[in-house]
Amino acid sequence: MEKTMVLDFLKRMADGIATMFGKNCEVVIHDMKNFESSIIYIKNKHVTQREEGDPFNILGTHEVDSLSDGRDIVNYQGKVKNNRLIKSSTFHIKGDTYHYAIGINYDYTDLSYAQSILTELTKVGASIDEVFNNANQMEQTLETLYQEALEKIGKPIALMKKEDRVQVIKYLDENDAFSIHKSIPIISKKMNISRYTIYNYLKEIHGRESE
Repeated sequence: MEKTMVLDFLKRMADGIATMFGKNCEVVIHDMKNFESSIIYIKNKHVTQREEGDPFNILGTHEVDSLSDGRDIVNYQGKVKNNRLIKSSTFHIKGDTYHYAIGINYDYTDLSYAQSILTELTKVGASIDEVFNNANQMEQTLETLYQEALEKIGKPIALMKKEDRVQVIKYLDENDAFSIHKSIPIISKKMNISRYTIYNYLKEIHGRESE
């Protein structure tokens, strides 16, 4: 591909990337054969505060050799004068008469701040179930027995058939879970079945055992 065609393609690519990712995304084209005035095209130049005609630099990193000999570097962290957070990638294209590099520098400072706020907002302590269980040892015992029953069956509640649900109730009954205060409504809610259904299961279980 001829030098002028390559440069035209890189400029169109730079325009497209800058438009797609917005004002925080700088895209710069370097002439790697002219370090003293390497920047020949730049979009969103406010990101790194550089201009066309400025010398080659790599945003405070130490990958000069890699960039000089044409090795691509992807998603490295750069530094700028105003201490904004920049993530960068550099890609090369070389021919007999040219060596260009297109750099993509994205300022994620605001996103980093937003992330810290979201982390703070979404941070929670123990679940409500754990709070109540810790406040009541008997309820904690009920939760343990319930989880053991589910593990024994090996299916989530949503996939259980009647015989599976009966086995869950049978395990709880055999381990005295229903002697715990309010165990029937608690298990009813967890299994998404009515209290009446649990009583029927218990009658069925005890009826089998008396046969």
